[in-house]
Amino acid sequence: MDTIQQFDYIVVGCGGVGSAAVYWLSKRAGKRVLGLEQFRLGHGNGGSQDWTRILRMSYSAPEYIPLARDSKEGWLEAERESGMKLVYTTGGLDIAMRGTPGHNCLEKFAKSMEDKNVEFERYEGKSIRNKFPQFAATSKWISLFQKDAGIIDAALANAVHIQLAQRHGATVIENAAVLCLSRDGDLTKVCTTQGDFFCKKVIVTSGAWTNDVLSSLGMKLPVTVTQEQVTYFATPHMKEFTKDRFPVVFLHTGYPAAPYFLPIHGNTGFKTGLDLGGRVVTPQTRTFVPDERRRRKERRYVAEICPKALGPTLYTKTCLYALTPDRHYIMDTCEVAGYSDVIVFVGAAHAYKMAPVLGKILSQMAIDGSTPYDIRSFSLRRPAITDRDYTPCFQLDTAVIEDDVVPSSL
Repeated sequence: MDTIQQFDYIVVGCGGVGSAAVYWLSKRAGKRVLGLEQFRLGHGNGGSQDWTRILRMSYSAPEYIPLARDSKEGWLEAERESGMKLVYTTGGLDIAMRGTPGHNCLEKFAKSMEDKNVEFERYEGKSIRNKFPQFAATSKWISLFQKDAGIIDAALANAVHIQLAQRHGATVIENAAVLCLSRDGDLTKVCTTQGDFFCKKVIVTSGAWTNDVLSSLGMKLPVTVTQEQVTYFATPHMKEFTKDRFPVVFLHTGYPAAPYFLPIHGNTGFKTGLDLGGRVVTPQTRTFVPDERRRRKERRYVAEICPKALGPTLYTKTCLYALTPDRHYIMDTCEVAGYSDVIVFVGAAHAYKMAPVLGKILSQMAIDGSTPYDIRSFSLRRPAITDRDYTPCFQLDTAVIEDDVVPSSL
């Protein structure tokens, strides 16, 4: 390999969104595209690699719903081109207990779906048990069921996007950590452990490592990295938790560390996790050791919500969240630091489901300089990013996109 090579477009970080960006760039720019991954492809160090991720249409901020709709079609397009099955429609159930803060959260989701004409059904208490007898629902339970939700085979989908990109002519290099970015005439120089590369546009999709990559530009984004985890239980009642019988589930509590559940896929385990609640780390200080306190909490939630899913622990997998102060995406050029040719994306730990459309938008930003999607809410100029006194709110089920956003340069 030559130590110096030139491309038109370079993507830094080939996780869920990064691999999708490489794919969409390659469909239009072919051999002029380079993807750089600091670890081996398919590694489990970040937040993209696991058996499953949730695909859902329910959001408290209605701006995400059109992205979610288009993402499902994006996943299906990758299926058609690759011949690989990536998406499984299971339906999705958002649950809350009547009269709790989670009840208010649930109504925000209902209003967002109504605003965007997303069909859903309401179930309460006994009707929940009738539809899904796996749940220990009481009269206090209320829920929203959305039929189009499901799961994505995440690890397979990442590999599919990369291999399709290579088919279209893109180059993808693993074990190529970015050391710095700098200007070199009209081009951007990307120095890596595998040599130096030059390009017209750089897309940074490096998750928890975003500030490591951007530091050479004099940028430091207000991104909080936490170590989270998911646990798989070896339920003895596997047949009741297959993809054709059990939906993806989110329990709205109104508090951090709300639980979610996924049906069995890829192994024999019932998957559960807590959204938030992990300790603050850096990519250098994180460990791969599960938090036993959180694992006990996961087990208690499963015992309370769907007790037949319990069984011995198969394993617990740790991952990293990269959280913005308002829990909304960052998707903008780095023009604020004088680098309009560098585009940055931070997914705030809920971007995987939308990887196809996000990758497409990033490719449009790089190639066309604009996108037909309204991404003003994800600007680097919004108060959550620019105001040092902004009070962080990481809860996904309470997040509402602010109106007073200064448009980006696009």
